[in-house]
Amino acid sequence: MNDMNHVLFGIYPYFALTVFLFGSLFRYDREQYSWKTSSSQLLEKKLLRRGSLPFHLGVLAILSGHFIGLLTPHEVWHALGVSAAVKQKVAMIAGGVFGLICLYGMTILLFRRLTNVRVKASTGTMDLVVLCMLYGQLLLGLISIFISAGHMDGVEMLKLMSWSQNIVSFNASVAAADISTVHIIYKLHVFLGISLFLVFPFSRLVHIWSVPLKYVNRSYQLVRSR
Repeated sequence: MNDMNHVLFGIYPYFALTVFLFGSLFRYDREQYSWKTSSSQLLEKKLLRRGSLPFHLGVLAILSGHFIGLLTPHEVWHALGVSAAVKQKVAMIAGGVFGLICLYGMTILLFRRLTNVRVKASTGTMDLVVLCMLYGQLLLGLISIFISAGHMDGVEMLKLMSWSQNIVSFNASVAAADISTVHIIYKLHVFLGISLFLVFPFSRLVHIWSVPLKYVNRSYQLVRSR
């Protein structure tokens, strides 16, 4: 079990991040015209408008919160007078609010993609894989709030912070040990999050790299009639 934990949470993150970085570079170098969102706005607008804004607002807020919350050393929070317990409460409230906003938007977008005939016809297998992964990741994050409510001391949150910071500082063994005793829901949430980095270069998510300036310098795509 310890060996599997080390593989999943000590080695797998580096494998996924390597594919994420070099896969994105390779795709941009070799397949620039596949580097797009493949927008389906022309196929259906009403549900897209209802779902897109809350989804993107929720995602951006959640990602920002995770980035700041996990990678800021506990000593910094302590110096600011923020205890682990208080930080956990803030994370639960903010994560719950923006998670529900994101869930609302994503449910609409997923429903639209699965039920609208024209949108469904333009949907590839990888599109559905990524959508299901994102939806599952969001649900796991919301479920984890109830798990956190059972222990408000912030201990498991500190373990997750330590794991992420040790991954960034290339202390794989320490990172794997940090996360070994946390609740299974947290582990699933982390594993699925890592897996999203793995599939990133093979999906339309690559357009994130191009926001907001890359398209300005890209060569025009010439479309000629037969």
